[in-house]
Amino acid sequence: MTTLLPQNFETVSPSESDARLALQSSRQLAARKLGRKSSVRIQVIDSGDKAETIAVPASALRMFIHLLTEMSQGNAVTLIPTHAELTTQQAADLLNVSRPYMARLLDEGKIPGRTVGKYRRVRFDDLMAFKRKDDDARARILDQLTAEAQELGMGY
Repeated sequence: MTTLLPQNFETVSPSESDARLALQSSRQLAARKLGRKSSVRIQVIDSGDKAETIAVPASALRMFIHLLTEMSQGNAVTLIPTHAELTTQQAADLLNVSRPYMARLLDEGKIPGRTVGKYRRVRFDDLMAFKRKDDDARARILDQLTAEAQELGMGY
């Protein structure tokens, strides 16, 4: 497996048994009604049957449920802080484009970046903002093409 992110961001690829357990636990946790609670209390039991109750933000539990859901589908997951800086290759991999194309996006100012020594870095949140904007533009064009095809009676 190729790691796309700096070493301090661990990518977890679930085994089949991990995926089954993640499915079961995500369903159990999702059945809990969190509502608008700002925090929840969870109980952690270690191998010595010692239990400790811990208060965590409800938003963190919601994210954990989402992580378990992804793992249950066999998907590898990585938690990336929005302020993380990526290399041009890591950014290109996340956008599924070539590194030279990514460099061109930076050169044209379509994605902000900075230079560290002779290397360029891209903030993850800037990359995702570009991706959302690009995805929205593609969706608008697809809607327009579909409407034109319908007007022309092309069977779409």
